[in-house]
Amino acid sequence: MYPHRVRRFKVTKKIKQYRRFTDSFKADAVRLVEEQGLSVAQVSRDLGINANSLYNWVNASREASSSGLSTDEAAELERLRKEVKVLREEREILKKAAAFFAKESK
Repeated sequence: MYPHRVRRFKVTKKIKQYRRFTDSFKADAVRLVEEQGLSVAQVSRDLGINANSLYNWVNASREASSSGLSTDEAAELERLRKEVKVLREEREILKKAAAFFAKESK
């Protein structure tokens, strides 16, 4: 109707950028909550991080410590479980091969 009054707006979409935190930063933040007794809300405000992220870090830390394994022990346990899986697969292959050759020799 009135083309001179029509304004065009440029719509821009904000791209949310996610921040990555180092493991040492996370450990320090968790230490503030657990050892110094500060609240999650206070620590998250002081460090400028999302409170939900800090809650997740604290919960993960508590779960890791409740398992009773250090990070090195947990890594070794995982490596050994993978090794056991490979050895079991190899044993099954050898069983099948032995059965095949026993059948052929008859």
